[in-house]
Amino acid sequence: MAERIVVVGAGYAGLAAAKLAARWTGARVTLVNERDRFVERVRLHQLAAGQRLRDLPLAELLAGTGVELAVDRVTAIEAATRKVELTGGALGYDRLIYALGSRADLGSVPGAAEHARAVATLEDAERLREDLRDARTVAVVGGGLTGVEAAAELAESRPDLRVRLVTGGELGGALSVKGRRHVRAVFDRLGVQVRDRVRVAEVRADGLVLAGGEVVPADVVVWATGFRVPELAREAGFEVDGSGRLVVDEALRSVSHPEVLGVGDAAAIRRHDGLELRMACATGVPTMQHAVRVLAGREPEPLGFRYFNQCVSLGRRDGLIQFVDADDNPREAVLTGRLAARYKEAVVRGVVLYQRRPQLFARR
Repeated sequence: MAERIVVVGAGYAGLAAAKLAARWTGARVTLVNERDRFVERVRLHQLAAGQRLRDLPLAELLAGTGVELAVDRVTAIEAATRKVELTGGALGYDRLIYALGSRADLGSVPGAAEHARAVATLEDAERLREDLRDARTVAVVGGGLTGVEAAAELAESRPDLRVRLVTGGELGGALSVKGRRHVRAVFDRLGVQVRDRVRVAEVRADGLVLAGGEVVPADVVVWATGFRVPELAREAGFEVDGSGRLVVDEALRSVSHPEVLGVGDAAAIRRHDGLELRMACATGVPTMQHAVRVLAGREPEPLGFRYFNQCVSLGRRDGLIQFVDADDNPREAVLTGRLAARYKEAVVRGVVLYQRRPQLFARR
């Protein structure tokens, strides 16, 4: 009887993992996802701003691969019996690839869950788009790359909106001096107002309350700071870190249940030198390939992942490519403007091309 591999989650890491596992092993592979479409998460700020995204049915992306698709929601994982419980039944597995990704953390500030919208899932972005239809002011909370991209996209697509960005740190704090300077210049051109080094104490229906009591009025609040992962790994008894991410070894196998592999945002992945990799498509896809090679029988090697750049869209006509060293620290070298926008667009399109035919780009 063929080995059974179940992959939970069809994001950037999970979809490609299922396809490579089916190609590189003789196993029966089933991919479980709660929706029947592949979601380009890195474009969700565009959807929220009113733009249309490509329709990418999973059935089409999986055609001819031998991967079975189960459109259902995972409710629990039974580690002892090696079963994945779904709303419509259960699937047994010999090996499990845990790729459930991450969501926005709306529980860290009072009122955020009730009154803020995120851009971390398709449903988040669709709800935000509806809320923005009649809005005149919007406050984006978060000065990292997610917040920067959302604020710029909204300001460019909706010049009728008054967009404010509010952050506890410095705007674009992970960028170089040149990178931060360019983001500020684009925000000035687009009319985005910035309040940095302030703390949000509460989210209300009419806006934000800062730590000192100041009210920042907004018809819509966009929550773009902090992410959390599903509790399924913790509930299953797998070893997890303080954030609930699956703790894995250098082969991305669970340290407590080696028949389980963790890929993408839901796994706490460390490089061979101990550096913990950040949540990102740019880390999830290459490290996933490392895991599936081990799954297919290759001897584990040290995980030697390195960073190259951070790609930031600033609307459709501008962008920032922040070059970084191997450890993800910013260099002063940047690429900006229309060329950077084209670079980012090429990367995003390339990721979808990879999802269609990962075997053409992955070294076994």
